[in-house]
Amino acid sequence: MQPESETGSGRVWFVGAGPGDPDLITVKGRKLLETADTILYAGSLVDRAATLFAPAGCEIRDSKDMTLEEMTEWLIDRAGRHATVVRLQTGDPGLYGALIELTRPLTAAGIAWTVVPGVSSAMAAMAAAGETLTLPEVTQTVILTRVAGRTPMPPGEDLEALAAHQTTLCIFLSITLLHKVQQALRAAGWAEDAPILVVQKASWPGEERIVRGTLADIKQKCQAEKIASQAMIVASPALGAAGWPDLARSKLYDPAFSHRFRKATEITHD
Repeated sequence: MQPESETGSGRVWFVGAGPGDPDLITVKGRKLLETADTILYAGSLVDRAATLFAPAGCEIRDSKDMTLEEMTEWLIDRAGRHATVVRLQTGDPGLYGALIELTRPLTAAGIAWTVVPGVSSAMAAMAAAGETLTLPEVTQTVILTRVAGRTPMPPGEDLEALAAHQTTLCIFLSITLLHKVQQALRAAGWAEDAPILVVQKASWPGEERIVRGTLADIKQKCQAEKIASQAMIVASPALGAAGWPDLARSKLYDPAFSHRFRKATEITHD
């Protein structure tokens, strides 16, 4: 959060709209939309239903045809005329968004701004599929990443290097580069029958699609379903755990485990 405006203007709120379902926006985010004077929303990614919380008379602008400079100019102009300006972004503003690129000019202009986090599509995809990101003694690490495309990856962050950890990978913005995902996982030692999950438009009412496959066949399955945009790719050793015959038990809920809220109880066997 930035301090109060140095220019006497309004505050710009960067609100995470969540993964798609308007009901998955935070309570704080919804309250801001309900009291907003003006909203700039990412129409190419955010379900417009999220803007229906706006009050009558609120100015609503879709940013899908705007450059970064045009968005910055718009936000600065509206903050000079209104108390509550909302920039509504998909998922969480801090994950694969232009948050810092947008806030730097606001700070330079003396305009106050605040970030309201949102539910990521990574979490929504796993929820939709009934899967878990972590599992005791299987994986305790989640890597949120992407495949290099027009935006290159920094040194040491290529997918093959990250996949070598054999942990949960949530791969954003890469469905059109699924062949590169397959290449990277194979090079990192993942088996051909390793489970892969793809969820398109996770939580979007009436539009969500779930594809389950393996490293060997996931590309063909996605092609058959014509999934080529707005999809989360998940590779994880924990996928499918609900159907496993045995699982390592969580220590927190194990009766033999003590913590400050509960004393261990001895288990006897007849």
